[in-house]
Amino acid sequence: MSTKPTESELQILRVLWRNGPSNVRAVNAELSAEQNREIGYTTTLKLLQLMFEKGLVSREKEGRGHRYTAAIDQTETRGKLLDRMVDHLFEGSASQLVMQALGQHEPDADELAEIKALIERLEREKTDGND
Repeated sequence: MSTKPTESELQILRVLWRNGPSNVRAVNAELSAEQNREIGYTTTLKLLQLMFEKGLVSREKEGRGHRYTAAIDQTETRGKLLDRMVDHLFEGSASQLVMQALGQHEPDADELAEIKALIERLEREKTDGND
């Protein structure tokens, strides 16, 4: 990922990752619904055009408009953004990030079970790797 997406671009990418290829009108409607306010169609169009130029989305002709698709992978993008955040805000400490996140947000029982399962898996991998 050569270009770090802006917050507005990430909102559009989340719509495309969730819904798949979409035209401007569909992306705009989803953004407006998410933000509980009307987002200008031309604003969404301009952002998608800029994102196309940056290589964040691809597009193909559809009637008089275009259908846009996320050109970058969601998991990879999250990982790269998270790596930058850990490096810059938490001085490279993943444990500090996790403690901060858990201190700010009270996880429900399902989230705690997922966290425990991840920790157990990481511990097994570490143990298996040391044999």
